[in-house]
Amino acid sequence: MSTFRVTVQETDLWISADTVHSKTAKELVLATRSQIESYIQQFPSFADTLMPWPRDDFMPPVIRRMVRTSRRVGVGPMATVAGVVAEAVGQGLQAHSDQVIVENGGDIYLRAKRPVTIAVMAGRSPLSMRMGVRVTPEMMPCGLCTSSGSVGHSLSLGSADAVCVLSASCPLADAAATWIGNHIKGEAGLEQAVGLARKIVGVDGVIAIRGKKIALWGALTLVGLDKKGVEF
Repeated sequence: MSTFRVTVQETDLWISADTVHSKTAKELVLATRSQIESYIQQFPSFADTLMPWPRDDFMPPVIRRMVRTSRRVGVGPMATVAGVVAEAVGQGLQAHSDQVIVENGGDIYLRAKRPVTIAVMAGRSPLSMRMGVRVTPEMMPCGLCTSSGSVGHSLSLGSADAVCVLSASCPLADAAATWIGNHIKGEAGLEQAVGLARKIVGVDGVIAIRGKKIALWGALTLVGLDKKGVEF
C-alpha cells in the first residue's frame, strides 16, 4: 500500500491505499468540508454547541449524518466531524482502491484485506504507545476513533488519557469516544464510563486509559508493542 498526506485548512489526513490518489482525496475533503462550512455560515452556533442539534429535512447529507449520529450519543454534532470526514474520504476512495485507511487526527477509517494494528497514544500514561488495537478484515470497514483529555486540541470534559471506540460507523465511534471521555473524571471513572458505552447501539468495543489503569469492553483485541512499535 502507498501512504500519502492530504491537507485542507484544519483537515490533515494520512491515507494508505493501493496507489496514491491525492487529487481525488482532496476533492472529497473539499466536498465534505463545503457542506459543513456552508451550514455553519447559516447557523454559527452549530460549530460550538455541546448539545444535540435539531433535525431538519433540508439539511445537506453530511450535516444530516452528523446530526443523526450525535443525537444517538447525546453530544454536539461537531463531536462527529473528524470521523465524518475520514469516512467520507475512505468511502469515496473505495471506487479507486480495494484497501483504504484514513487517519484524521486520531480518528481512523479502516478497510483492509489484512489485520491492522493501531498504536494507542495515551499522553502522559506509561501505557501510551506500548499497546495496540488489532482490527481484523472481518471487522472492516469500520472506524476506530480516539478522544483524550490530556492530548490534542479536541474538546474533552473529562480526564482520560485515551478513549478508543470501535464501530462500523466512523462518525459514531468519534461521537462515542467524546461522550465516554467526558465521563472519566479520574481512574475510578474508567469502569463506569465503559459500562455506559455498552448502552450505545452500534458501539462494538471500547478501551479507556487513565494513568496506569485501563478498562476494556467488547470486540477489541489488545497487543503489546515494544519501543519501536513492533508487536510482541
